[in-house]
Amino acid sequence: MEINLRPYQEEVVQTALKGENSIIWLPTGGGKTRAAVYVTKKHLETKTNAKVAVLVNKVHLVDQHYEKEFRPYLDKKYKIVAISGDSDEKDFFGNVVRKSDLVVCTAQILENALTNMEEDKHVELTDFTLLVIDECHHTHKENVYNKIMGRYVEMKVRKENNLPQVLGLTASPGTGRSRTLDKAVEHVLQICANLDSAIVSTKNSLPVLQSVVPKPRKIYDIVEKRDKDPFGDHLKLMMSMIHDFMPSEASLNLREVGTQEYEADVVELEKIGVQKENRLIAQCALHLREYNDALLINDTVRMVDAFRVLSEFYNSRQHNLLDGTDFFLQGLFEENRVELWQLASNAHYENPKLARLQQTMVEQFKERESRGILFAKTRRGTRCLFDWVNSNPELRRVNIHAGILTGAGTGANHMTQRGQKDTIKTFRDGGLNLLISTSVAEEGLDIPECNVVVRYGLLTNEIAQRQASGRARAQNSVYSVVAEKGGREIRRELTNEYLEMLTAQAIDRVQSMTPREFRQKISELQRTAVMILIQAERNRKEKKTCYNPTQVQLQCRGCFTPVSCGADIRHIENSHHVNINPHFETYYKAGGQVCLERSFEDWEPGRVINCIHCGKDWGMEIKFKKVAILPCLKIKSFSLNTPRGKFTHKQWKDIEFQVEEFDFIQYMTGRFPDLNFENDD
Repeated sequence: MEINLRPYQEEVVQTALKGENSIIWLPTGGGKTRAAVYVTKKHLETKTNAKVAVLVNKVHLVDQHYEKEFRPYLDKKYKIVAISGDSDEKDFFGNVVRKSDLVVCTAQILENALTNMEEDKHVELTDFTLLVIDECHHTHKENVYNKIMGRYVEMKVRKENNLPQVLGLTASPGTGRSRTLDKAVEHVLQICANLDSAIVSTKNSLPVLQSVVPKPRKIYDIVEKRDKDPFGDHLKLMMSMIHDFMPSEASLNLREVGTQEYEADVVELEKIGVQKENRLIAQCALHLREYNDALLINDTVRMVDAFRVLSEFYNSRQHNLLDGTDFFLQGLFEENRVELWQLASNAHYENPKLARLQQTMVEQFKERESRGILFAKTRRGTRCLFDWVNSNPELRRVNIHAGILTGAGTGANHMTQRGQKDTIKTFRDGGLNLLISTSVAEEGLDIPECNVVVRYGLLTNEIAQRQASGRARAQNSVYSVVAEKGGREIRRELTNEYLEMLTAQAIDRVQSMTPREFRQKISELQRTAVMILIQAERNRKEKKTCYNPTQVQLQCRGCFTPVSCGADIRHIENSHHVNINPHFETYYKAGGQVCLERSFEDWEPGRVINCIHCGKDWGMEIKFKKVAILPCLKIKSFSLNTPRGKFTHKQWKDIEFQVEEFDFIQYMTGRFPDLNFENDD
């Protein structure tokens, strides 16, 4: 099939067609991926022993790019394979790459293959002749794109040969939170350095681009702050009672309740409580976070949604009351449950933002066949808005059929990857005409043109704003911001408009540099990055030797019960951390079966596990090689008691002792001595 490019696409691919590294900067809907398919086709046709990897940052984009873009144009002549986490091919990635002309995969799969030394799985960057990196503005800091490109840049600085050509795709590199032009230029240059690429955009075909991707009409749907909020006031009163229950110094530095800043403060307060083994402070902080979440929901959606969230939290804790702190916190909610429900049920004090949102949606859907996206901040928020839409007679009257789209995962309110695909397909086929989505729908997804996009209660950056507005690309489309008068959302939206202009100015300045000046600046940034990378690796290795595993004790983060020694922990493929001590099972109780839509090579999920004393979620059991039942632990559910004090961590990679790799034969021999085999010398 022939690939026909628009004039602006022909313009932006010229650098890549010369074999040079480049970043294509085009807006959402401008056809960046189609341009990449064209470059890939020419590369495969002209390069000897060509091999291409197309990297994406989300699993659902693997099939989308494969089915919609690369396969239709290249499949007849070239061997193309799509590989994601649920593909069997990932277990033999090295072999698949060697037998293919083009692979479409998540960046994490390539990263795993670069670090895995097994022959069937391992690849080198030099095995490829072209890397296509989708949404390449994510190539910074700890992102997996930057880990891959960090290797690339280090190899370049060391003057290694046969590095692949790089083609990045982005709708906006952003400013990196910079508010000045000079700093924004530095950010764009850093992205260019990380990708070892120049940034290209259309100069001669802007009118064509603007006709293909028209800007939506932007409207600010502003509402007055509600006069009275008795439900929210009652929540704040209950929070003040918890503050009074804590030691006075614990709540001294907490900022205003009902804000993201307050949430950050109580998260830190909980850590302090754990480190001091002060369960009163730690538990109060956890409960205050739930109340703060309820206030945020009350500010965004309905009062009954906020009440339901709190009620579900306390219902789940009724059977895990350990001491006076638990009885006070549980009792406080139970004593106020009825009054909270009565206040939440009073429609007179309902959130005025919802009335304005309803008006906007009715206006946009009553006149024509509309298709829209309603962006919300959290997964929980999308669920609340979905319930509101489905129970709203005015929205049903204009035939709104809504579906939820959130990130894939195994936690509460996550969707499965299959659920994501089904929802997008139903939306594309017309079975749904409104997606209620988190940021997952902002970039990359093959979503049909929408004539209405609404951002509701969002505080995000200029990249997210640019991506979201780009979804409203039908003719005469509307981009609405629903927010409270004088609120932070409006200030952030206006700031993002300025930052979007600043991004364009920064790119223009970078593009106006002489080739020599650009190369010099990029080389300096790359040499600096390599030195930082080398030092960071040294620091990481040193960090892992801070303590002997026998010196570290794991304690339940909920009740501080000592449950394990660091020497009991083993890792499987640097990913799963299991406890091999047979006595560990006496500390937890197993619950329901964990169901995952993916299958794995050596293990399958078992039951959820919780602390037998306080009910804290610890993770799940896994069945390894169909015989070994191993508790697989979440490090964030424990505190580590070390010779230098007590610490908490979000990820296992942050711990300060070395964890040995799991040895299946040694484990089975230890558990079942009669299986012991003599070594054959």
